[in-house]
Amino acid sequence: MRGRAEADTGLLHRTWWAPYLFLAPGLLMVTLFSLWPFVNTVLLSFTDARILRGGGFVGLDNYRRALSDPDFWVATGNSVVYLLVVVPCLVFLPLALAVLVQTKVPGIGFFRSAFYTPVIASAVVVGLIWQWVLRSDGLVNTVFRKLRIVSEPIPFLTDSTMLLVSAMIVTVWKGLGYYMVFYLASLGNVPAALHEAAALDGAGAVRRFFSITVPQVKPMMLLVGTLSAISALRVFTEIYILGGESGGPGGGARTLPFLIRQVGLGFSGETGYASAISILLFLLTLVFSLLGRRLSKGDES
Repeated sequence: MRGRAEADTGLLHRTWWAPYLFLAPGLLMVTLFSLWPFVNTVLLSFTDARILRGGGFVGLDNYRRALSDPDFWVATGNSVVYLLVVVPCLVFLPLALAVLVQTKVPGIGFFRSAFYTPVIASAVVVGLIWQWVLRSDGLVNTVFRKLRIVSEPIPFLTDSTMLLVSAMIVTVWKGLGYYMVFYLASLGNVPAALHEAAALDGAGAVRRFFSITVPQVKPMMLLVGTLSAISALRVFTEIYILGGESGGPGGGARTLPFLIRQVGLGFSGETGYASAISILLFLLTLVFSLLGRRLSKGDES
């Protein structure tokens, strides 16, 4: 009976390796472009390899060097500050934006598209636009000087602190529409009956937002927080476009990805040392990812 059933369903010639045959192309791609590069980076981090030559085993010397390198700590501090400023903005501002564009009024589709446009724009194009807006003779400084708000141009791109703040503004501006879509999907699952009942009890829009909307979308807020934290620790393009190859005056606005590029590229690039910094960045990212997962589990319980 079993053999006949298998014959009827076409499963007679199925073998144990058939599922793995379908998975093979994907597994091969993951191995070649994700798993092997990661393993190779770990191995290189224990060597003194350079771009044009191999290296010998040096143990933990690269990690000791990184932990005693002032440039590493400046870059780490910038990355952490970037995360602490950008993540709250990308958790709460897109939520407020999603609540606003969720309203069904004529022409709301245009505003949804307009808010999402920066997401599909090239990061380089966005950086160049903001560079034109923020430079000394750019749009913002020109308007401020015409209105006599400032007498001298604001050094958005020539001061390390202001450059870091400017890059944060660009990151938040570009990420608003992306995370707005996440919240729109989550808001669609909030029961309308809850808002109607609260409105009958006299609760205003603000009270309903904090008492109903926020608790209902809290899991999505944790997800957005985790994703934006990972992205903030990997930021590079904004710093590079706005501050140039040096990462601002004296490299004061460099983040960890920026430092990895500077250390590892060029004819004298120190591949081993850059790999060690990459692993430390991976560990820092892992810490924040696990923290987000822990908060998510606590919320579910």
